Amino acid sequence: MSIFNINLHEAVYSLSNALDLVGVTHIHHGKRVAYIAAECGKQFGWTEQCLDDLFQAAILHDCGISKTAVHARLAQFEWELDREHCQIGAALLSNCSLLAHLSDVILHHHTHWSVLKDADIDMQMKLIANCIYLAECIDVLSLACLVDQSNLLLSRQSIIDKIVENCDDRFCPELVAVFMEISNSSLFWLVLESGDTSGYTSTWQAHTPNRSIEFVELKSLVHIFSHIVDAKSPFTKEHSDGVANLAKFLGSLLELSEETCEMLELAGLLHDIGKLRVPDELLEKEGKLTEEEYIIVQRHSFDTYDILKNINGLEKITEWAAQHHERLDGKGYHLQISNGALSLEARIVAVADVFQALAQNRPYRKALDVHAIMDILKQQAEDGQLDATIVLCVENNLHACLRAAYCQ
Repeated sequence: MSIFNINLHEAVYSLSNALDLVGVTHIHHGKRVAYIAAECGKQFGWTEQCLDDLFQAAILHDCGISKTAVHARLAQFEWELDREHCQIGAALLSNCSLLAHLSDVILHHHTHWSVLKDADIDMQMKLIANCIYLAECIDVLSLACLVDQSNLLLSRQSIIDKIVENCDDRFCPELVAVFMEISNSSLFWLVLESGDTSGYTSTWQAHTPNRSIEFVELKSLVHIFSHIVDAKSPFTKEHSDGVANLAKFLGSLLELSEETCEMLELAGLLHDIGKLRVPDELLEKEGKLTEEEYIIVQRHSFDTYDILKNINGLEKITEWAAQHHERLDGKGYHLQISNGALSLEARIVAVADVFQALAQNRPYRKALDVHAIMDILKQQAEDGQLDATIVLCVENNLHACLRAAYCQ
């Protein structure tokens, strides 16, 4: 089994970049919440490990949200009925060995302190969860103030008053007291007003060195990425899993190494992460896309690259994932790579993507049967778009490939 040498903070930060694409009007919400929460945690005197857990959980707190409409509904102070994304996010983290210890935090990051304080979980996790809730409310209130007033310093008292008003119900009194202390600093509000927490997050990323992570551990982390994008639309449900499984299977049929096949699986899981930027209505449109709409959808392969590019140790996987719409004739996107410049692995992911997409229902057509899928693949190979050798491999193992595409 393969061992990968990566920086977990870089991977988590990249996942937060993906989540940022969901909140079209509230970009970098997770990073601002992490900044606010960390400032409160430092003032509280929490340990370095506790602060690290706080920052990771805060930057990922909305990992249960895939749809733009849901994110927009949550961009307000009243969240009483919106618990589903907490449950989804907690389930995602609980299945990731690297982040499972934070699942209770995500589950309770909208739970009122009046309820949470008696919950049967570790007290430190309760405080971290409530600190994130507090930080999220501060950020949402700040964004609302900035709509009408560009200077947050002029609005900070109204935000402070709202938080104090909810002390002991929504928020732990000790955390509110800590917030009152940091709110005295103009710098705190100016950083929040600018929205630029890049220096803060860069320091956090660099704080932890690369570490050896086994394939199974890394796959459990990557599955968070793929689940979020597949949950964006019922028409993309399980697409990433299917592409990943088929790409790995094709790699084995072509006698690539076990390590390469595992990397192909990860590339398949990650290939569509850039689709989080695509508006929900375009992914679910029943009719033909307009030229403008098609251009919007096309950029998702670039956004996949942009999200993953800074994870050291995943360079090849990032390349194969981002090139899944490149074609041998140079007419793909977004780099227009042609023929010999396109790696075998990227060609495999491209074939797996086309096959799996054709085998699934889409808003504009029903899933195709295996023979119709094969006809399209062969035509694209003849037209110089897909690799003919890989397409022949599919044809010679057609029903096995169909089972792989459905993860059966």
